[in-house]
Amino acid sequence: MTLARARVVLLYVLCFGIVCYAAVAYGLLPLGELVNATMQATYRAHPAGIYTHVAGAIVALALGPLQFSARLRSRRIALHRWIGRTYLLGVGIGGLGGLYMACFAYGGPLARVGFAALALAWLYTGTRAYAAIRRRAIDVHRAWMVRNFALTFAAVTLRIYLPVSAVVGIDFDVAYPIVAWLCWVPNLVVAEWAFNGHPGKRTAPDSSGRRSAFVK
Repeated sequence: MTLARARVVLLYVLCFGIVCYAAVAYGLLPLGELVNATMQATYRAHPAGIYTHVAGAIVALALGPLQFSARLRSRRIALHRWIGRTYLLGVGIGGLGGLYMACFAYGGPLARVGFAALALAWLYTGTRAYAAIRRRAIDVHRAWMVRNFALTFAAVTLRIYLPVSAVVGIDFDVAYPIVAWLCWVPNLVVAEWAFNGHPGKRTAPDSSGRRSAFVK
């Protein structure tokens, strides 16, 4: 297996792993069963908000990796477009739910502002991606989609950083407000540097393991 292929496989495993986790945690278990008592109380006080956020995020995280498949774009362009519409609908629903829930986020003002900024950035980049493709600015659309998926991937990085912080002995009350920013700001920086970093073409592995061009 090539390094590019391994990265793609890892992307799918991480995304679908979190999708499955969220489906179980919010679809099969009592609401807030896997979080602390304070967060559980918040979730149960605002069930519509948390379920809206999770449902949209599940759709976006499940479909996002498929949008970077050059094979899908070249062979099944109609399917690519419908997946893209559904993905952005998930972003819109998840982003609005996330923005609402950010007002009640555990961890105080730092966490609330961090999650609110993530939700706003998620909605903004999704809107820019949609506007670009509507005017057939494909390269601009791809660049905004890279940024948007980097923010979608915060669902994964959040659930990596929190256990790691616990393992290294950082108290949850200290770690959580920091992770509210750490889960998405570095994602966006890496996406911008790696794929949209200069006016020339950038390349990223698609889901077939080949290189797919992105242009700012």
